[in-house]
Amino acid sequence: MTGPLDPGVEHTELPNGLRIVTESMPEARSVTLGAWIRVGGRDEPDALAGASHFLEHLLFKGTEQRSARAIAEAIDSVGGEMNAFTAREYTAYYTRLPHRQARLGIGILGDVLRAPALREPDVDAERQVIVEEILMNLDAPEDRAHGLLSRALFGRHPLGREVLGERSTVEALTRDDIAAFFQRWYRPASMVVAAAGRLDHAEVVAAVAERLGEGGGGEQPHRTPPPAFTGAVEVIHDDTEQAHLCLGWRSLARNDPDRWAMAVANHILGGGMASRLFQEIREERGLAYSVYSHASAFADAGYLTIYLGTAPPRAREALGVVDDVVASLVSEGVTEAERAIAIGYLEGSMLLGLEDSGGRMGRIGQSLMQQHDITTIDEHVERFRAVTTSDVSRVLQQVFSGPRALAAVGPFEVGQLVD
Repeated sequence: MTGPLDPGVEHTELPNGLRIVTESMPEARSVTLGAWIRVGGRDEPDALAGASHFLEHLLFKGTEQRSARAIAEAIDSVGGEMNAFTAREYTAYYTRLPHRQARLGIGILGDVLRAPALREPDVDAERQVIVEEILMNLDAPEDRAHGLLSRALFGRHPLGREVLGERSTVEALTRDDIAAFFQRWYRPASMVVAAAGRLDHAEVVAAVAERLGEGGGGEQPHRTPPPAFTGAVEVIHDDTEQAHLCLGWRSLARNDPDRWAMAVANHILGGGMASRLFQEIREERGLAYSVYSHASAFADAGYLTIYLGTAPPRAREALGVVDDVVASLVSEGVTEAERAIAIGYLEGSMLLGLEDSGGRMGRIGQSLMQQHDITTIDEHVERFRAVTTSDVSRVLQQVFSGPRALAAVGPFEVGQLVD
């Protein structure tokens, strides 16, 4: 941690390298606790694809001290919730509880992160659950289109894989594979524990140190940037009622100085109801019910996505309209009014997201995990407000001057979408 912190935010690093960050919310009656591990889908070798997500499922199946049922009953008995998720560069486990039950939450998180049982029968049972999850996603054509776009943009690089893994790799993973993955990556130096709500920082630190203060070390994932991209078209023929279309361009990495301008540019393009894509494609032409854009950023790469779902006979027309919107943005730039609306939205949505302990825990935990620092709320707002129309135009020209990927799921072939 190098910069100033917001009032109420405190940070401590234990001797073993584990970092603890809290935000006090005296008015709250809840506390949200999260453990963030710096390993995700991109950090797995091909043969272990899906191991991070598999492990996420298994950690709540019980520990040396608690059965899965005991964990569930402990959380339910106080009205709490517990969950987890896996991303490409990290895995997170969290629980939200009444503030007087903070030690219960820390105890359970500490147990699952220190000594999960990883029993063979649980591995086999959860394997079937994950296979069902993979099959469920295959039945969701919008999700398939997004996954196909990642593959088109990044190819065989780990960023191009599904975080869930492939059915073949999930079925091949053994209990020993998963246990070895846990032992290698779930180390204090790769963890951040974050908490927000009605709490005392020193009490949280003491409780976490009691559970996770032993041991040390732990390596950081070695990440290789994706190779250069030259363009791609991927189509899955499926007898769907809609054509699901994803367009993508390589974009900015997570800590790029222009990331604030990228957020503003994305909102103007397709981030809200006032965006150019929504207004032109849905409001003016009625080509789609769902149309949006989204910017994704990683440690060494990023991409900008445009998605829309439309009637298959109108797919080519819709792609043409997207091309026109993009061309107009690049050639003419954005207006001062568009900039002001986008900044107002980004500022307001960030502040509204901090109304509960879960939103605050997520902000400080993810920031410390990914950026090794926490931008204050005031600085965040100032960075958005400092973005100019010239900044937005520069970022748009940089992104859209690169090659494009098209991924589509629907009842057609490649030749029906592009020449």
